[in-house]
Amino acid sequence: MSEQQASNRTLIGQVVSNAMDKTITVTVERRVKHPVYGKFMKRSTKVHAHDEANECHSGDTVMVEQCRPLSKSKTWRLVKVLERAS
Repeated sequence: MSEQQASNRTLIGQVVSNAMDKTITVTVERRVKHPVYGKFMKRSTKVHAHDEANECHSGDTVMVEQCRPLSKSKTWRLVKVLERAS
């Protein structure tokens, strides 16, 4: 059997914390339509991501991808820093 590995899910978000060693907290915002009123609302999700080189700082825009569980709360890995905080 030949199995194709699906590409991992990627998200783009803002780093809100880098206080932990080799771990960053990323806030990902999405727009959701209200089921009754139809208004689009902003909703956000916080994820912990693995930052092997400790290269991220608060305010950076980063791309993270889903991976195997690295700890109880870490299932995302840093792919690249898209924009540095000024």
